[in-house]
Amino acid sequence: MSEMQDYSSSLEDVNSRKFETFSYLPAMDAERIRKQVEYIVGKGWNPAIEHTEPENAFDHFWYMWKLPLFGETDVETILAEAEACHKAHPENHVRLIGYDNYAQSKGAEMVVYRGKPV
Repeated sequence: MSEMQDYSSSLEDVNSRKFETFSYLPAMDAERIRKQVEYIVGKGWNPAIEHTEPENAFDHFWYMWKLPLFGETDVETILAEAEACHKAHPENHVRLIGYDNYAQSKGAEMVVYRGKPV
């Protein structure tokens, strides 16, 4: 049996904190983020973008970037909005969400830009 890897993560060390399942995988490059957006669009989910300060990521609601992109199917538009949010708030974490209307819940959620700790 293989050994489980321990991911050292603590509240005191902002850089060590993990977010959602994808945080335990290698960082996604632009192509992998694009594939996730394509998946969200392919499922018919509504994309939305949120951001927050690194120190508030666990105990505060995240700020909505504009309104959810209801019915948006253009991958370039969704990626451009995520990048615009990151440029407007470079110190904040930015995450992409795919809302599943039928299940009335999030079908996907991932941090696409990590902010710089203060």
